[in-house]
Amino acid sequence: MAGSVTEVTERWIRAGSKRILLGPRPLIMGVLNITPDSFSDGGRFLDPHQAIDQAQKMVDSGADIIDVGAESTRPGSQCVDVQEELRRLNPVLEVLGKRCSVPLSVDTRKGEVARRALELGVHVINDISALQFSPNMGKVVAEYQAGIVLMHMEGDPATMQDYCHYDNVVDDVKHFLQTRIEMAESYGIDREQIVIDPGIGFAKNTEQNLQLLNGLAAFESLGQPVLVGVSNKSFIGSIVKRPVAERMMGTAAAVATAVFQGAHIIRVHDVEPMRDVVAMVTAIKNAHLN
Repeated sequence: MAGSVTEVTERWIRAGSKRILLGPRPLIMGVLNITPDSFSDGGRFLDPHQAIDQAQKMVDSGADIIDVGAESTRPGSQCVDVQEELRRLNPVLEVLGKRCSVPLSVDTRKGEVARRALELGVHVINDISALQFSPNMGKVVAEYQAGIVLMHMEGDPATMQDYCHYDNVVDDVKHFLQTRIEMAESYGIDREQIVIDPGIGFAKNTEQNLQLLNGLAAFESLGQPVLVGVSNKSFIGSIVKRPVAERMMGTAAAVATAVFQGAHIIRVHDVEPMRDVVAMVTAIKNAHLN
């Protein structure tokens, strides 16, 4: 009808004291690993001062969210105990929780670590186990009304590459995430708090990772924002035949695909160049054809 106005509905993630608005482009989540053994940047930011400086650099480069991790979850990695994870996290979060101008996420599967992080001002818990590892994680997230990322993985980081068996990887991962959304709701976690992650690189081989990226649009029917983490991962290395430090162009191609397929949040190590990729692909995707 002439003169009619199309109503635009805002979409956001409820994350404690913050509402994280989605759109008009996918958000950039900057990865900050304060670990000695993460596959991409392990050991670079173990010193709290260096970690805090790196977080600020990522914000200055355009990160919309900072995701801090104190336990490596690369294939074959071993579980870190609660005390060690908190020892690494506390001095960083004590500063970032007060100073960081963008929402903070903590990559942990332990309820005790999540509780302490939320006390220090974190807004989102990024749980690779989708509430399966820690029996009190769901209760903690519900209590703080935090955002929660539910990721697909089979087994655990030490064993997950032994579980790359699916009838149809897109359908199987989608079904898993649906059941975990329902489990989160049973704890009193509202759908507005929930983000889903298909778990690229977790219990998937190269072909399965490619299939998930190519079929990412299928997850839209679950009704939750989709986070995708592809940055520098081994499936990219297996295709471009380059070491971790030389996978930026392969990562850019995977990020571009994820954006075209409808991802809402892109988790990356190299914020500035990937922000440009997201901006360019979003512009192309949104261009009106005559």
